[in-house]
Amino acid sequence: MSPAASAFTRRKFLLGASSLTLLALAERAACASSLSKSAEQHIEALIAKMTLQEKAGQLSIFSDMTRLASKTQINPEAGPPVDDNLAKRVREGRLIGVFNGFGAAGGRAIQRIAVEESRLKIPLIFGADVLHGLYTVFPIPLGEAASFDPQLAERTARAAAIESTANGVHWTFAPMVDIGRDQRWGRVAEGSGEDPYLGSALAAARVRGFQGKSLTDEDSLLACPKHFVAYGAAMGGMDYNTVELSEQTLHEVYLPPFKAAFDAGALSTMSSFNDINGVPMSANRELMTGLLREQWKFRGMVVSDYTADMELVKHGVAKDDREATRLAILAGVDISMQSDLYNLYLPDLVRSGDLPMAVVDESVRRVLRTKYLLGLFDNPYRSLNPEVEKQNTMTPQLRATARESARASIVLLKNEDNLLPLPKAGKKIALIGPFANDTLNLAGPWAPWARPDHDVSVEQGMRAALADKSLLTVTLGSMIEKPIEGGIDAAVAAARAADVVVLAIGEGQDMSGEAQSRTQIIVPPPQQRLVEAVAKVGKPLVVLLRNGRALALEGAVRNAQAIVATWFLGTETGSAIADVLFGDFSPSGRLPVSFPQDSGQQPYFYNRRTTGRPQGDEGPAFKARYREVSNEALYAFGHGLTYSRFEYGLPKLSTESLAWDATLTITARIANIGEREAEEVAQLYIRDRAASMTRPIRELKGFKKVRLPPGASTEVQFTLTRRELAFYNSQMQFVAEPGEFDVWISPSATTGVSKRFVLKAG
Repeated sequence: MSPAASAFTRRKFLLGASSLTLLALAERAACASSLSKSAEQHIEALIAKMTLQEKAGQLSIFSDMTRLASKTQINPEAGPPVDDNLAKRVREGRLIGVFNGFGAAGGRAIQRIAVEESRLKIPLIFGADVLHGLYTVFPIPLGEAASFDPQLAERTARAAAIESTANGVHWTFAPMVDIGRDQRWGRVAEGSGEDPYLGSALAAARVRGFQGKSLTDEDSLLACPKHFVAYGAAMGGMDYNTVELSEQTLHEVYLPPFKAAFDAGALSTMSSFNDINGVPMSANRELMTGLLREQWKFRGMVVSDYTADMELVKHGVAKDDREATRLAILAGVDISMQSDLYNLYLPDLVRSGDLPMAVVDESVRRVLRTKYLLGLFDNPYRSLNPEVEKQNTMTPQLRATARESARASIVLLKNEDNLLPLPKAGKKIALIGPFANDTLNLAGPWAPWARPDHDVSVEQGMRAALADKSLLTVTLGSMIEKPIEGGIDAAVAAARAADVVVLAIGEGQDMSGEAQSRTQIIVPPPQQRLVEAVAKVGKPLVVLLRNGRALALEGAVRNAQAIVATWFLGTETGSAIADVLFGDFSPSGRLPVSFPQDSGQQPYFYNRRTTGRPQGDEGPAFKARYREVSNEALYAFGHGLTYSRFEYGLPKLSTESLAWDATLTITARIANIGEREAEEVAQLYIRDRAASMTRPIRELKGFKKVRLPPGASTEVQFTLTRRELAFYNSQMQFVAEPGEFDVWISPSATTGVSKRFVLKAG
C-alpha cells in the first residue's frame, strides 16, 4: 500500500456535532442515489445482454454538432466527426450521449432513435458546460462568490437549470469547485476563489440549485463538480501544468469543496487535466478509487475532461492510446469524453485479458444507474418539450435574478471622499473606455451561448438611470489590447468637458478562462496609458474594473478616487452597475480573492502559513518579503465597502476554555454608524497559535450577512467545535490539538481585534 493510500485508512474523523452533520448529509446523498430493486434488476439484465462494443459505447460521450451550438470554438478539435454519423452511432449504442448542443426538438429526434431504433433501447443523456447560465447569463462564479451568499448561488443555479433543461440538457459540467490561489491562472474566473470554506459553501449550494428537489424532475440538472482534483494548483498559474502538492494541502484546501458537493448529492464528477506529484489525474487510482469511491463512498460516475484520457500518452505515463485507455478505466474514469478511446480499445483490452470485464461492467453500471436516477428510463423525453423551451428561455424572471445576482457581486474597493454614489442629475459624466458600450465582453468565459443583442451594456444601464440623457457622453479611448488612433485625445477632451469620469476598463472575456494564463495580471497597457492621460485632467475618477481574476493595479488606476470590481456580470451588467453606481443599491460584495500589490507576488492568498521570519514591525531586513513590495495585499480577501460605515464591537466568548466535546459561542455587536441602510458581511476567522505543524495566519470559519438601517445595531453569533480547529498532522490524521487559539469577527481577513481561547485536552 502506498503512503497516500495508507494515509486514507489512518485518517481520523472527529465525531463532534459538526461531524455528525456531515455524516447525515452523506447519508442523505446516499439515499438520493438509491434505486428500486426492479431498477437494479433491469440494469443487471441490460449488462448481461450488452456486447463489449455496446458497453464501450455507454462509456463514450461526444460533442453534439447536430443541434444548435456555439459559433465560437470552445474546445480543440479531436475525436470522430460525430455530426456525420450520429444516427448510426446511436442505433448501434456506441455512445452514452452528446454534449454542448441545444434545442428540445433536435434532442427529441436524437432520443427517439436511441429508444426506438437501437437494440437495447437505452436512452441518451445530454450534457453541457453551463457554468453560469445558458442564454440568460449570470455573473461568473468568481464574481458571484463575492456575494458571500450561498442562497443566492443556489437560486442562480436553479434558474440556470430551469433554462438549460428547457433547452434539452440533462447534465451540466458544473460547478467548477477548484480553489484558485494563483491569479495568473485563467480559470480562477470559473471557481469561487482562494478559500476552501467559502468554496465549499458555494459548491454545495450550486449542486442543490442545479439538481433541485428530485433528479427525476423535468427541470433537474445533474451536477458535475470539477475538476477532480487540484487543477487550481497548477505550477506558475499556467493552465494544464503539473502540480506538486503535499497531502495536507490537498486534503485541507483542494478536496473540501468536492466533499461538500458530493454530500449535497452530486452524482458525477470530472477528472482534471493535471498530474499530482507525477501521477496524471486521469490515471490516479488512489484518488479516484481509493479516496473517492472507497473512502467517500461516492456512487456516481466520473467523466474525463475533454480528451484527458488520450493525453496520458503526452503526459508520458502511457506508451500509446491503448495503454492510456487501460490506465484511465482502471483508475476510475467511467466515461471517455471526445477521444473515442474507449470505443476503440476497451473491447480488445477485455478480450486479450489485459482488462477485467468486471471493471467495464462496474463503469457501465454507474452510468445506467445515473440514467435511471435521472428518470430517463421511465421518461426518455424528459426536458425535451419545445413548448417548455419557449416558456423558460430568457424570461423576465430569469433576467431579474441575473440583475439581482450581478448587483450582489459588485465589490466597492475604494471610495475616497464618498465620490460614490453619483448623483442622477446635475453632473456631467464622461464614460470612457473600451467597455463603455461593449456587449461582447459582458458574459465572461464559459458562456459561449450568451446573446449579446439581449445584454445590457454599461452605457445602456447608465442612460436608463438618468432623466437627462445628455449628461452622459461616451468615448472609447482605446481598444482592449490595442490603441485607437486619436483615442486618447478624444478621451482627454471628453474628461475636460465633464464633472466626473467613469472609466470602463479591464480584461476582455477572452483574457480569462481556460488556456488564458497571464504572467502580468495588470490592466492591458493601452488602457493603462489611456487612464494615465485622463487622470492628468484632474477630474474625479471612478474605475469600473472588468476582470476575471484579481488584478495588480498600477499608477492612475490604483490611485483613482473610486474603484469598483465588476467582474463579468452577464446579461444584466449595465443595469446592475447603474443600480450601484447611482446609489439605488448599496454595494455589498466582498473579495473572494486577494488583490496583490504586484503580479510577482503570485501565488498570493490570505490563509498562507506563517514563517520563522514573518514580516513585522521590526523592519524589512531579513524577513519573508520581496525587495519591491511588502507582504500585504493591496485589497485583502473579504474586503469590500458599502455606502455606509459599520463599527464592530470586541468579540465576546461564551468561555475562554473550550472543553474537548463542547461548543464555543462567539458574538460581536455590529452597528451601522453611517447615514444609509446597507448590508455588511461579518466574517469569523481563527488562528492556531502553536501546533505540531505550521498553520495559516488566519482561516475563515464562518460568515453572515446583516442588513441594517442607519443608527441600528445587531449581534452576530458564530459557534466553533474542535472539528473546526482540526487539521491534518504529519501522519495524515485529522486531529485537533489542545492549545491556544485566536478568533476574530471582522470585515476582512486582515482587520479586526482578536480574542484568545484555549482548547482543553479530552
